[in-house]
Amino acid sequence: MTIKDLKPALVWSIFDEINQVPRPSKKEAKIREYLVAFAVKHNLEHKVDAIGNVAMWRPAAPGFEKAKRVVLQAHMDMVAEKAAGSNHNFDTDPIKTIVEGEWLRADGTTLGADDGMGMAGALAAMIDPELKAGPLEAFFTVDEETGLTGASNVGEGMLTGDYLLNLDSEDDGVITIGCSGGVDTLASFDFKPQPAPKNLLYFHIKISKLLGGHSGTDINAERANATRLIARLLWEAAQQIDFEVADINAGNLRNALAHTAEATIGIAEADKEKLAVIFNTFAANVKDEYKHNEKDMLIECESVDVPECVIEKRVALNVINAAFVAPHGVQSMSLAVEGLVESSTNLASIKVHDGNRLEIVTSQRSDVESRKFDVAHRVETVFKIAGADRVWHTDGYQGWTPNPESALLKIAVDQWDKLYGVKPKIEAIHAGLECGLFLKVAPHMEMISYGPTLRDVHSPKERVHIPAVQKFWDFTVAIIKAVAQA
Repeated sequence: MTIKDLKPALVWSIFDEINQVPRPSKKEAKIREYLVAFAVKHNLEHKVDAIGNVAMWRPAAPGFEKAKRVVLQAHMDMVAEKAAGSNHNFDTDPIKTIVEGEWLRADGTTLGADDGMGMAGALAAMIDPELKAGPLEAFFTVDEETGLTGASNVGEGMLTGDYLLNLDSEDDGVITIGCSGGVDTLASFDFKPQPAPKNLLYFHIKISKLLGGHSGTDINAERANATRLIARLLWEAAQQIDFEVADINAGNLRNALAHTAEATIGIAEADKEKLAVIFNTFAANVKDEYKHNEKDMLIECESVDVPECVIEKRVALNVINAAFVAPHGVQSMSLAVEGLVESSTNLASIKVHDGNRLEIVTSQRSDVESRKFDVAHRVETVFKIAGADRVWHTDGYQGWTPNPESALLKIAVDQWDKLYGVKPKIEAIHAGLECGLFLKVAPHMEMISYGPTLRDVHSPKERVHIPAVQKFWDFTVAIIKAVAQA
C-alpha cells in the first residue's frame, strides 16, 4: 500500500503533492509558487502579502452568502531534520513516504505532516465540490517553525474571517483553545582560531540516536538532550584532564530537543587512558539514567586526524561551563490547568559560526508572560556570567488566552459529539501556535486548533495516524457545514 491508496483520497493526494515540494523554514518560495498555482488552477481569488503569506478565498454556495466566514489556517514550512546517514537534501528533494500499518512516515526524514496535513485539509475544503458552505478562506503562513515570522507580519486584508480553524495540532479528539508564548535567548562567544597542536591525540566524540522531539510538547517527557549531554561530558572531562577543543556541533533547531551532538578534542598522550575511563564512565551512567526511554542511544569516541585549528581554550571552557549550568526542561507547572507545563526552557544548540565564534541557542516558553521573561533573563544571566561577548533575545511571540465561552468552540464540540458519540478533550498546550499573533490583526476572531494524530514531530521519526486523518477531514467538513447552517 502507498499514500495513493489512502482515504480520504482528496486530502491524501494533496498532501502527496505538497511533499513533492521542498519547504524548509525560511525557504518557502517553491511551496508558495505551488499554492498560487493551485489557486489559479481552481479559479480561487488569492493574494500574497509582503512577508510571503498566501491567502485564497472560495465564495459562498448559493443560499449561504450571509454565513460567517471560516478561515482554514496552516503554515507552509516544515522542520528539516534527517536521520544520521541520510543524504536527503531538503532544498531540492521530495519527501519519500512509507505506509506502515496504520501509520505514514517518511524515509529517514521528518514527514512534514506538521503542518502539511493542515495545508492539505485546508486546500481540500477549498475545492471539494460536495461541500456546500458559506464563504471560506485558506490562509498559509511562512516560517512558523523558526520564528512565527508570517503570523507576526500579516498583511492588510489577508485575514477576513469570523472564525479561524488552526489546523496545526497533533492529537485526534483534542481541541486546543490556548497556548504558551515564547522567546529565544542566544549567546555568542568570540574566539581567535589557534593552530592545532600537532603533539596531541585527537578524538571525535558523538552522541546520537536520541528520540529528540518537540521542545514544547515533549519537554516534560524526560527525554535526553544531546546538547546538554555533550556539555556534561566535556565538563566532567575538564575536571580531570587538560584538552583542546577543535569543534562543537550540538543540536540543530531552537524548537527541537537535540538528538545528536558531537565534539572533537585533543589530549596529551599521557591522558589517553584517563579519557577512556571518563568516557566509559559517562556513557555507562547516561545510558543507565535513560534506560527506560532512550533505548537506541549511541555514544561513540574515535581517533581522528589532527585538525587545522582549535578554539581558544578560555572561550571553549566558558562555553562548556555555560551550557553545563544553563537551565533546561520544565521550570514550572500550571496551577490553573492540571498537568500543563507552565514554563520551560530548551538548551537547543551549540555551533561554531564563521570560524571565529561559538553560539548557544536556547528557547523559553510560558503561558504567563512574566514567567517567560523571568526564565529568559535567568538564561541570559548564566551566559553573561560565563563571559559571553553578546547575549540577546528574539522578539518572541505572545500566548493565546483560552476563551471557553467561544461560539465556535461550542459548534466544534457539538459536531465531534455527533460524529463520534463522545465529547472532545478541551485543552491549552505548552507549545507555540500562531493564534495569539492573529488576534493582534483580528481581535474579533474566534479560534480553535485541532488536527490528526501526529507523533515524534520535529524528528526523523515523525508519523501521522492514517485513520485519524479521515476523522480530521470529517470533523472539518462538519464544522464548516454547521457554521453555514447556524
